[in-house]
Amino acid sequence: MGNQVEKLTHTNYAEVPTSDPNGFDPDGDGPRIGVSYIFSNDDDDDDQDERADRYSSEREQVNHEEKPFDLQDELDCAIYYREECVYERSGGAAALSPESLLNRCRPGDVLEFLATGQYPHWAVYVGDFQVVHLHRAEIKNNFLTDVSQGKKGRIVNTLYRFRALPPEVIVRNALDHVGTRDRELSWRNSECFAAWCRFGKREFKIGGEIRIGKQPYKLKLQFSEKKSHVLEFQSLEDVIMEKRRNDQVGKVAVTQEVAGVHQKFTSDLWVGSTAAPPLSPHAPNLALVVTRKW
Repeated sequence: MGNQVEKLTHTNYAEVPTSDPNGFDPDGDGPRIGVSYIFSNDDDDDDQDERADRYSSEREQVNHEEKPFDLQDELDCAIYYREECVYERSGGAAALSPESLLNRCRPGDVLEFLATGQYPHWAVYVGDFQVVHLHRAEIKNNFLTDVSQGKKGRIVNTLYRFRALPPEVIVRNALDHVGTRDRELSWRNSECFAAWCRFGKREFKIGGEIRIGKQPYKLKLQFSEKKSHVLEFQSLEDVIMEKRRNDQVGKVAVTQEVAGVHQKFTSDLWVGSTAAPPLSPHAPNLALVVTRKW
């Protein structure tokens, strides 16, 4: 099978199957949902028209109209490995025009380009106004202004809390893989590739962690100072894919989905249901685990 990756659609939180209603944890304050993406890929770099044609009966229509990035629709979140915070985004930094971004970039910096309704696109700045990035199943070396396609961007070196490699090593990691494509790729999306270049951790690679049933990773969605929601995952790449999906749909949509989950759990408990509804047929390769936690 190698690194061949198949596409799949994502089930929203309201469609997640419930677990045994008798499985309570008395110390929690809300339901936890674990998502495991099996042989799936983040489609931020695929052609949207092709996706729309292929999944027109299975997913929402793609919005082809590009909208400027709205910081107010960005959801604060954090990733934990066991009890250690390995990623945190709180009060996200403002995005800059490509020209302004160039004035601040240094070789080895990791950049994020943003537009409302689209997956964030990550790239590694390698100097001379150029970046290396994973785009449409190929690692490419292009000018920053061309990669941005008019989108605003920002430097995101400090979102992940791992120790960064020296700048020259980061640049070499990126340039050494230019031209890698399709089955040769070891990363599911542009964020995993850029983060691997900067930190060199195998967890960013496809299959970098063995899934053994445990879910040591947690994604904490922070809706407000007092309201949050925790999801559990088996691997870092799974967390990243869910985080990126949330970035693509926006804070309002995620808030509505999570509210639907809480309402569904309350309803299930009220009627005393013990049966778990089936997985959505629209996501045949998506394994989800739900633990009621109150």
